[in-house]
Amino acid sequence: MLKPIRFFPDDTNFRFIRLRTVSYALSGALSILSLVLYLALGLNYGIDFRGGTLIEIQTKSAEADLAALRSTLGGLQLGSFEIQEFGAPNDVLIRIGQQEGGEEAQQQVIAKVRGALGDSVEYRRVEVVGPKVSAELVQTGTIAVIVAILAVLIYIWFRFEWQFAIGAIAATIHDVVLTLGIFSLLQLEFNLSIIAAILTIVGYSLNDTVVVYDRHRENLRRYKRMPLEELLDKSINQTLSRTVMTSVTTLIALFSLYIFGGEVIRGFTFAMIWGVLVGTYSSIFIASPLLLVLGVKRDWSRVTAGASV
Repeated sequence: MLKPIRFFPDDTNFRFIRLRTVSYALSGALSILSLVLYLALGLNYGIDFRGGTLIEIQTKSAEADLAALRSTLGGLQLGSFEIQEFGAPNDVLIRIGQQEGGEEAQQQVIAKVRGALGDSVEYRRVEVVGPKVSAELVQTGTIAVIVAILAVLIYIWFRFEWQFAIGAIAATIHDVVLTLGIFSLLQLEFNLSIIAAILTIVGYSLNDTVVVYDRHRENLRRYKRMPLEELLDKSINQTLSRTVMTSVTTLIALFSLYIFGGEVIRGFTFAMIWGVLVGTYSSIFIASPLLLVLGVKRDWSRVTAGASV
């Protein structure tokens, strides 16, 4: 019979909780730095948030040559633009950033693109996204992230106790803030796909935290006299192989997408890679030690059968 793969032996006994002072200081400093970078540099909003022109085309060839299209549009000096294939192999969506000069400048962009591409393509849709629509997208994306975090708070509160809810929400906010910070620092394009990535990060971080928390709760009922710091370390070590294996397998897939997936999804995959790393870190070094600080209670009225220590 094949034995399950383990990254760490069963008797692993790392003292994670002892490092809580260091992890709190590190996370606090990085969170403050992220907020400072966000306020000082802001985010490099993409076309979805800044507004611009959307042109949907269908090439007359069986498959669109995206490299040739990028080369052709790049010579028009239109500023930032995105080209992506969707649907059929010859369906292409072109996004061109907001131009200075109002509506007239946007119409000139459309004319330039039509002149450059000529009769080699069929135009399926042409839209101009104005600043008002872009502002609404920013607001809607922000609300989506806030609602997701509040839903996490309510879910954890009902499933566990309020101490667990606060720990999980602190870890989740930590992950979101650091993601915004790295995007501000590197000035990577921030578009709707990054909002989707942040929501996915929230879900991933929550899942990782709940797995560890579930073992904390189980051991709180089983080991009645074990010191809380030792018990939390024991729970983290018991779930460490699962946590690391999940993170590693996810990262392998994400790095493959980042390297071979092309420019269109590179920002999304970068956000996901960063989110998996900080989400794994926060589940161990933020969410769990906070239970010790908040004084999680031991509910002996629901003790399950198990050894006493």
